[in-house]
Amino acid sequence: MKPDAMPIYVTQPTLPPLEEFLPYLQQIWDSKILTNGGQFHQQLEQALASYLGIPYISLFANGTLALMTALQSLRISGEVITTPYSFVATAHSLLWNGIKPVFVDIDPQTFNLDPAKIEAAITPQTTAIMPVHCYGHPCDVKRIQKIADNYGLKVIYDAAHAFGVKHSGSSILNHGDLSVLSFHATKVFNTFEGGAIISPDAKSKQRIDHLKNFGFVDEVTVVAPGINGKMSEINAAFGLLQLKTIDMALARRMEIDTRYRAELAHVRGIDCICPAPDVTPNHAYFPILVKPEFPLSRDQLFMTLRENHIYARRYFYPLISDFPMYRGMPSAASANLPNASRMASQVICLPMYPGLSTAQLEQIVQLIRTA
Repeated sequence: MKPDAMPIYVTQPTLPPLEEFLPYLQQIWDSKILTNGGQFHQQLEQALASYLGIPYISLFANGTLALMTALQSLRISGEVITTPYSFVATAHSLLWNGIKPVFVDIDPQTFNLDPAKIEAAITPQTTAIMPVHCYGHPCDVKRIQKIADNYGLKVIYDAAHAFGVKHSGSSILNHGDLSVLSFHATKVFNTFEGGAIISPDAKSKQRIDHLKNFGFVDEVTVVAPGINGKMSEINAAFGLLQLKTIDMALARRMEIDTRYRAELAHVRGIDCICPAPDVTPNHAYFPILVKPEFPLSRDQLFMTLRENHIYARRYFYPLISDFPMYRGMPSAASANLPNASRMASQVICLPMYPGLSTAQLEQIVQLIRTA
């Protein structure tokens, strides 16, 4: 089978040559320090803080543990306003902490939590807002922060998609009380599995670092009911290797994004989502909307792609609010979420990763054009 005939997935991990990773493994083996904040863990925290332009960062074994710990570190309870248009980990992290998610509709232009809908959802039990920078497109951080300040609420950003994204020239990760990244294998930057919390100050980072290591301060002192959320040395070493080529990966993603837009610009019934002009995007995903004017429904086009071994995804369908553990909540009613429901019924994320060849991209575009 020719390489271009192999299945094409929506995202694929970027893997460096094995021989480049082996020296890192040898150092880990020789040091006999496999986890618990070893040399590579410390180096990666420093390197990421410098690269991303952020003050403090704490590494985690995965993004979900980071979300859960971020909520714990800010002592969030009661109700948290969030989006139904995201990966389930966003809301699951709330349930794991005994917090009630309250779903608010999205802005159909950005796919992010609509600030105009937030205030109506605030109750005496509301303690925080958890927006998502969906597809790496920044939320309206100024309006959200103003609402939070007016009502005395915390803001935790689920920034799983937003590695390297800048808003007005500075990192989007510097907004809110905390921001949480995912370093899952299919993300723009990955450590196989991993995640991180971005903190504004040293005191916040110290509390987070205690919580991710069982609450230990030293071997005889435990100050909080923490969890085992630490990133291993192998994951951290892989992250350091990934960071060496991240700029090339981002440049290739931009090339693919530009080519998709040019090829699909005149296809009736297909809309491409554009980032705001003051945003430096990371091109984490390439979502399209299949509108009623297109000859096929969204699901028919999705199946056409699948039948041709193009494993695009309907991110995010179903909505979080449609899953059994959430759909009984009053805020989960589809009438409360018209924009999110409509977007979920129209969206397809096309393959987007540095290894996607021009021939593969043309194959995808041609299938859409001839559908």
